[in-house]
Amino acid sequence: MGPEQALVQTVDFFTPIVDDPFTFGQIAATNALSDVYAMGGKPLTSLALVCFPEKADLEILERILAGGLSKMIEAACTVIGGHSIRDEETKFGYSVTGIVHPKRILANAGAKAGDSLLFTKAIGTGVISTAIKRGKAEQGWIDAAVRSMTTLNQRAAEVITGGAFRVSALTDVTGFGLIGHAREMVMASNVSIRISAGQVPLLAGATECVRAGYVPAGLTNNREFAECLVEYDDAVPEEVRALLFDPQTAGGLLISTPDSATLVRALNDAGVSAAKVGEVMPPTKPSIRIDR
Repeated sequence: MGPEQALVQTVDFFTPIVDDPFTFGQIAATNALSDVYAMGGKPLTSLALVCFPEKADLEILERILAGGLSKMIEAACTVIGGHSIRDEETKFGYSVTGIVHPKRILANAGAKAGDSLLFTKAIGTGVISTAIKRGKAEQGWIDAAVRSMTTLNQRAAEVITGGAFRVSALTDVTGFGLIGHAREMVMASNVSIRISAGQVPLLAGATECVRAGYVPAGLTNNREFAECLVEYDDAVPEEVRALLFDPQTAGGLLISTPDSATLVRALNDAGVSAAKVGEVMPPTKPSIRIDR
């Protein structure tokens, strides 16, 4: 829009992944806002996208909209309208518009050999959501997953962009899973990476869900697509290998930076869960090495 201002635009919506309508609305809004934060942007306005059955209880829709609005208010993002259609299955989300300085856009390209890989949040929302749909999730698992999926990446983005930290590349981890989004960073940056599986935070109940077979189709698809680029240490457990491909909803940020120690400390001081999970290396084959 000018030498110091550019637009960031994104859209995301999906079917319910939890039973409570208000919580579903919160998760949908948190997820839709995430791409703006992942580019170093600030959300400004949003448009609600609603698909709702004709004969369903409108009080349910009211709660979904209220949940979404609560997160948009938290993000200081104004809901200026939207569009709804009749549909046999409920779907909800937002189109979000934000602003960013055109010379400070953060992308998944630019990771450099010698950088550390940092990750915020924990993984496992896909398998836990599958357990919820099957009525098999323990309440503690649900609570942990909901907490993660309703936590905005806003504070993390503010720390990343507001300090004197060098950030080479940044992406949010969503539907393609940790490995899928790491693959995008590897290919866009012409590097390889090593991930320490034991350092990747896992949500409570995630490994139990994999062992019980609560595996979403998205995880299987992600693994079939990207595992050809991955080599594992023999000591990495099978359930952990699977979770690295688990599709996330409103997942954390994957950060490539040479300032790992100071950035992790700043994120943790700001109340953001962050851990060093790997490192960036010169391009080799395989592109992604998973150590214990």
